[in-house]
Amino acid sequence: MRGYHAPASRANIVPASRRRALECPHGSHCRMSPLEASTHICDVLVAGSGAAGFAAALTAHLAGLDVIMVEKEPEFGGTTAYSAGIVWIPVNSHQRAAGIRDSRERALAYLTHHVGNRLDRAKAEAYVDNAHAMLDLFESKAFVAYTLAPTWADYHPGEPGALQGGRSLVPDEYDGRALGPWFAKLRPPIKTMMALGGMMVGRNDLPHVFQMTQQPQSALHVAGMVARYARDRLTHSRGTRLVNGNALIARLAVSALQRDIPLWLSSAIVELYTEQGHVAGAFIAREDGRVLVHARRGVVLACGGFPGNDGLKRRVYGHVSAGKSHASLAPPGNTGDGLRLAQSVGGRFLDEVHQPAAWAPVSLVPQPDGSTIPFPHFFDRGKPGYISVDRRGRRFVNEARSYHVYVPAMLEACRNDAEAEAWIVCDHAAIRRFGLGALGPAPMRIGPFLQSGYIKRRDSVRGLAQACGIDADGLERTLLEFNGPAQRGEDPEFDRGSDAYQRFNGAPGHEPNPCVAPLALPPYYAVRVIASELGTFAGIATNADAQVVDREGKPVPGLYAVGNDAASVMGGTYPGAGITIGPAMTFGYIAARHMAGAARQKAFAPV
Repeated sequence: MRGYHAPASRANIVPASRRRALECPHGSHCRMSPLEASTHICDVLVAGSGAAGFAAALTAHLAGLDVIMVEKEPEFGGTTAYSAGIVWIPVNSHQRAAGIRDSRERALAYLTHHVGNRLDRAKAEAYVDNAHAMLDLFESKAFVAYTLAPTWADYHPGEPGALQGGRSLVPDEYDGRALGPWFAKLRPPIKTMMALGGMMVGRNDLPHVFQMTQQPQSALHVAGMVARYARDRLTHSRGTRLVNGNALIARLAVSALQRDIPLWLSSAIVELYTEQGHVAGAFIAREDGRVLVHARRGVVLACGGFPGNDGLKRRVYGHVSAGKSHASLAPPGNTGDGLRLAQSVGGRFLDEVHQPAAWAPVSLVPQPDGSTIPFPHFFDRGKPGYISVDRRGRRFVNEARSYHVYVPAMLEACRNDAEAEAWIVCDHAAIRRFGLGALGPAPMRIGPFLQSGYIKRRDSVRGLAQACGIDADGLERTLLEFNGPAQRGEDPEFDRGSDAYQRFNGAPGHEPNPCVAPLALPPYYAVRVIASELGTFAGIATNADAQVVDREGKPVPGLYAVGNDAASVMGGTYPGAGITIGPAMTFGYIAARHMAGAARQKAFAPV
């Protein structure tokens, strides 16, 4: 990187004729004086270092604009670094190569039906029209590398316009050593999502993990992962074989580093700077003092939403306002800075969404120091041999449906309870084959998880219920009603395994239903789950060009919001895997092109 200044071809010192206009509003006591030594000039200032921020920065750079990125945390990667890194891109070129037919009209029909009256049609069209162009450009420049998931169906595959697979793409693995010394500054995944204390496991690794004791090919795959990890730990604090969102962020960051795009860490925007009603930069708090970054074309807010802001969560999360348990999966530094900044210049907070956040159930994994770390339950719920129950011992949801469906169903089931909680229950055969929460499948030892209290185990259903505080009669009745039909692969109550997405979450090859098996082999196990968010869906109101808009719908000149800072283009729904990062990168791309004076992509012909 070139350091902390704009390229030498652009003046970095403010002319004397403009010093008065740029004086800090905090007065002469501000540490920004003298002005010449504390002011930087660029075309585009990007706040945040997740996928949205990098997408905006790289697109602006390709357009010939000078960019500075600032990140308030000492690590870069934002929420994306915690995520699976998947993107949902309708009508993408990978589909065409695989012979999967999609169209603009079909994608918009799906969003229109699923999002309903919360859909901003103009933004939805901008997304569908630009997402494929963004992906093609970024792949052509090696900013990203993705592989199609042809069987990863949209989350509601029975709805009009949905596809049975092909819109979700998974980031390719990446060698973190390409970051050099910056690898140490890449935000690692949540601790509970790494094996052996620092080895990443991707979605494409999971089938091998589940079959490593049964298939020689899978055993070799896992052995190779472990061997690579062992070598890495000789020189690194964790594994350098990166998958999921870590792989995506690392590849984006290397692309920015190679192009000398400055990335300032531990640098928070404290206030926007305006000139005649136009956002023209921001005041940044850095470790060595406060500086002003003057941005000729504008400021992009990509600060990650507000999952770290307890006050805002109490305002918009019903279960939190009711005093019920919650544990966030997002970085704690995402405290709503973007929203605060946008509102300070007239931006509007849009909380009229179906759900204020992207929900996921989590269990709390005890740590040696007495703390807990959340573990997201993406995979085990839909496997054969598992059910979920409330404190009455009753099932409340089709467990194989999406995590975003699971949590609202749990909250509704617990509406009148003191706590919003549920238990995922399985038998011995299931836990040894698939694991349970942070406990992986055999040969991983169950004992430490029992000793910490994370997992409960009893020889009888009734004993397990009593250990968890579940109504024993209710749990016995539920299992009796579930197990009979489950022997035939049936689930009369919730019809589990009835569509392509549910079967994708099940166990391939398990007949007759990949999602259903009786819980029949004692002992029995359970783990407690509560609500969590992957990120926020309520956020800053924006238009189709990613510009922040005021209460009248007029753009705030020079100010853009993307990623989880912006209100969800999906209206607070979750249509498919990658509907947060896909729009985050696409609207980052749109914002930068708008600042560069380029038009959005037009409608294209169906495939």
